[in-house]
Amino acid sequence: MRRRRRNYPHILWLVLFCVMLTGCADPNILDNIPRDFALSWGMTEEDSEEDKGEPSSEASSEEAEIPAVCFLMEEAGSFAHDSLSEAEQLWYHDMERILGSYGEEEELNTEGFDAGLDEADVDRIFQCVLSDHPELFYVEGYSYTKYTRGDRLTSIEFSGTYNMDVDTAAVRSEEILAAAEQILAGIDGNAGEYEKVKYVYDTIIRNTDYDMNAPDNQNIYSVFIHHASVCQGYAKAAQYLLNRLGVECTLVLGLVETGEGHAWNLVKVDGEYYYMDATWGDVSYQMEDTRPGEDVHNAMPEINYDYLNVTTEELLRTHSISDEIPMPVCTAVAANYYVREGALFQSYDREQMAALFSGAAERGKQDVTIKCADTACYEEILHALVEGQEIFDYLNDGESRIAYAQNEKQLSLTFWVTNE
Repeated sequence: MRRRRRNYPHILWLVLFCVMLTGCADPNILDNIPRDFALSWGMTEEDSEEDKGEPSSEASSEEAEIPAVCFLMEEAGSFAHDSLSEAEQLWYHDMERILGSYGEEEELNTEGFDAGLDEADVDRIFQCVLSDHPELFYVEGYSYTKYTRGDRLTSIEFSGTYNMDVDTAAVRSEEILAAAEQILAGIDGNAGEYEKVKYVYDTIIRNTDYDMNAPDNQNIYSVFIHHASVCQGYAKAAQYLLNRLGVECTLVLGLVETGEGHAWNLVKVDGEYYYMDATWGDVSYQMEDTRPGEDVHNAMPEINYDYLNVTTEELLRTHSISDEIPMPVCTAVAANYYVREGALFQSYDREQMAALFSGAAERGKQDVTIKCADTACYEEILHALVEGQEIFDYLNDGESRIAYAQNEKQLSLTFWVTNE
């Protein structure tokens, strides 16, 4: 961290992005899921079929009777599901149905055994179900019982474990739906996919405080009702809203530079995949005040767009992706925030810079963020605007006091007017 303050008629100070951004504190988010027990009941060939009837392979989850209670969202995505083999999808559908209806001790499709599935596959498929279904906020974990004859696995009974009773879940589900509908009512009916993604990104950040101690902070209830959460809450809430808007969005788990576990999203905009991290878009979460005694946060722009629709290359500068669910290599840039907003610079183009600042002023914005295509461009613009004080050439108010922030990892600069 460093701060520059100059004895010029104009005042310019620096607030740097904290380089060592953090995650959700747990180095492996997946380890938080209770896997309560796994019992093996050994049976000989002579054991009575009355003790454990032959498992049926005829009724798949798609053919099963619709349960009396079902919390599954019709608009839910299928990215994780689609990454599985046909046999794995059989168990996925079973688990999806069981978890969506508060089911317990239901047999998984035995056709999976014929395809080589065994108990080692249960956890990975369970993770896929949760990755596709943010509405399963009440699911805490799972348990299963396996049945064997000799060394041969003959049946697995799967149960969800839940952190609340079904009546409470029903009430909370309605609360979440009402909150989501209120949020989505604010979007333009003619919005395209980029506008929908940006709207959700902005809305979650503006209405959510990052709080490790927030109740229900690993699920969407914390965001929609408590308005305080951690990374997994941010990511699942974004997924829930975008799925309702018809935009493909899935949960991504991994690590950040500090080795802490983290969660964010993969989104599909106009046919191309991008990464989006709303948690790291929350400026109050990821920036440090370098002027002791002054509340710079109150004057700072509240949203950072460095992680709205980025490529794999950009993401991997600060994140690493879990291999639990294969993710695509994202190379498209057309829906990147800076590209769409005309704020990506290949070099120091004064006309482009003037247009960016004048456009912001016309919209009543007090801040402008630019992104540079490479390090050379970044250093050129930083030197001109900061060292050369050219930033004041783009402001109409000659008495302005300007603060600025650097993100050297993502090659971005943010400038904002402050009255401090």
